[in-house]
Amino acid sequence: MASKQWGITPPISTAPPTEKENALNTALVNELKAQNLFESAQDSEKRVRVLQELQAITTEFVRKVSLSKHMSEKMASESGGKIFTYGSYRLGVYGPGSDIDTLVVVPKHVSRENFFQDLEPMLRARPEITDLAAVPEAYVPIIKFKFLGISIDLIFARLSIPRVPLDLELSDSNLLKGVEERCILSLNGTRVTDQILQLVPNRAVFKHALRAIKFWAQRRAIYANVVGFPGGVAWAMMVARICQLYPNAVSAVIVSKFFRILSQWNWPQPVLLKPIDDGPLQVRVWNPKLYPSDKAHRMPIITPAYPSMCATHNITPSTQTVILREMARAGLIVDDIMAGKKPWSALFEKHDFFHRYRYYLTVTAASKTADSQLKWSGLVESKLRHFVTRLELVDAITLAHPFNKGFNKIYMCKTEEEAQQVANGVSTAVVAKDANLEEAAKAGDQNEHKEGEGDAADEKKFSVYTTTFYIGLEIERKKGPQSKRLDITWPSQEFSEMCKKWDKFDDTMMTVFIKNTRNYTLPDEVFEPGEERPKPPTKKRIASAEKKTENDQVPKRQKVPQA
Repeated sequence: MASKQWGITPPISTAPPTEKENALNTALVNELKAQNLFESAQDSEKRVRVLQELQAITTEFVRKVSLSKHMSEKMASESGGKIFTYGSYRLGVYGPGSDIDTLVVVPKHVSRENFFQDLEPMLRARPEITDLAAVPEAYVPIIKFKFLGISIDLIFARLSIPRVPLDLELSDSNLLKGVEERCILSLNGTRVTDQILQLVPNRAVFKHALRAIKFWAQRRAIYANVVGFPGGVAWAMMVARICQLYPNAVSAVIVSKFFRILSQWNWPQPVLLKPIDDGPLQVRVWNPKLYPSDKAHRMPIITPAYPSMCATHNITPSTQTVILREMARAGLIVDDIMAGKKPWSALFEKHDFFHRYRYYLTVTAASKTADSQLKWSGLVESKLRHFVTRLELVDAITLAHPFNKGFNKIYMCKTEEEAQQVANGVSTAVVAKDANLEEAAKAGDQNEHKEGEGDAADEKKFSVYTTTFYIGLEIERKKGPQSKRLDITWPSQEFSEMCKKWDKFDDTMMTVFIKNTRNYTLPDEVFEPGEERPKPPTKKRIASAEKKTENDQVPKRQKVPQA
């Protein structure tokens, strides 16, 4: 009797694990535990209690709204409302300190306005809930808070049905009828996660393999959908596909095959966990034969839940190159691990981004308050991949590699003029400190501070918050009189104007500027304590470097319009 086929093709191998593979798998799980990737049973039980409390709050919220809309007590109590989870918690790969991505699903008579006007005050009234921040203006509105110290991201979806009972499941695509697009996006977080779990042969094997791959991607700084790398769902779908191809393998083998198969994948052939479904809605489903923009996706990884979408549409030529290089590198390391030549810790070595390139661009967003900086830096970060695609069009640039996170600072300036200089990227003697924007924004920072004692207490301070993003450049050496000049004026100007078109941009509060730097002049903040830094080239190294064919063009600093 033929075994079940998982996915759209037959398996590559159905062989059971060998004794050696089982030993390697035990070593992998032990390494993941040593890296503190598992939460204690006590903390996991706490998460369950928090979700039970959230369910009780949701039920009461829907009941109150129903009564306010003149429903009877019986109808109001039967209206229901249900909490779902998605993301790492739903997949079972969360760790200590992870947040819980949570979705509240309500019946048709409960509105988005009720979500903020009624549910938010109910949450604020609970003493166990702290650090609550609502973002009603987001395309997918969200309420963020901590419940007994556990971070919760709560989003909203309204179904076109009169009741949402506790036994409701979201697998039926007909539930999407009459639902607005924003709610479909919210619902599909849970729908996609559930389908991934249903489409893998062995959930325990999948979860351990996914923990390893996610940790590897984070350590190698290629985990960030917003700047052009795969996000959590995309990495999960890639791991799930390898599990389908090796249905009886242990997690160690899945990790090994993951790098070998995906580094040699015939991109842009899509990664699919199941055939793409038709559904009951007049909505767009991923189809490269029909849509030119879908055909342009470089590493398409397609969500299994209807309506299917590409989870990796942000990947650029440069980030694809970086991803494939990292997969090839990891493949060689895992070959040695499987041969007993290296331990699993070798796979999880920290990235070398700030050593890898000779030249970098810095993109710095600056603002006068923590609250405005939180929003402004998020906007600039969301446009960063567009800057990368424009840099890729510059002849001399062969690769533009964005780092996957920004670095936050706060400058306390003595004068407004000094603060303006900092905000415009002019070097000053002002010393910066690390800043936690979310905490500062929640605390409600003040732009003018009084510090010191006695007469010094009367001295005003002007704060400037900055977030700096880094792009590493590989530059092709060219001969001729223009060989020492790299002109990035056009992509810089286009990027600056793109940021300024934001409807909440305030030129009295916000700026963005771009500079170039060498690897040996990078600031301390990008290196860990004790980490060896790149050194300035000696004359001998310079002479040797001039023989290379890439990555030795000297970019001149460009005057970039200030946003």
